[in-house]
Amino acid sequence: QVQLVESGGGLVQAGGSLRLSCAASGRTISTYAMGWFRQAPGKEREFVATISWSGKSTYYVDSVKGRFTISRDNAKNTVYLQMNSLKPEDTAVYYCAGRAGWEVYTNGYTYWGQGTQVTVSS
Repeated sequence: QVQLVESGGGLVQAGGSLRLSCAASGRTISTYAMGWFRQAPGKEREFVATISWSGKSTYYVDSVKGRFTISRDNAKNTVYLQMNSLKPEDTAVYYCAGRAGWEVYTNGYTYWGQGTQVTVSS
């Protein structure tokens, strides 16, 4: 089993930046594809970004391309989401997720964290 714990959320003004971290425990995530998802109030959870096991491949939802960067440090068993130029519409609970597989994936994740709140004020 893999346990995922997100951190780094908070309140930030529009145009600001935050860096989310996802620390894994229980087993190594070095062979897992990892992703970030978010859920805004009253909306369904949506895919944000994914990274392959090696970190060489990434994929983003169009609304965050050029603003968010997903990365990973397999030695630290941690995944990151750097969020720049934040907008009020980025306000949501952000979840880290992991799944087996060698590629990048927008769904089918097995392991989920509890989420961290990101609030962007206008």
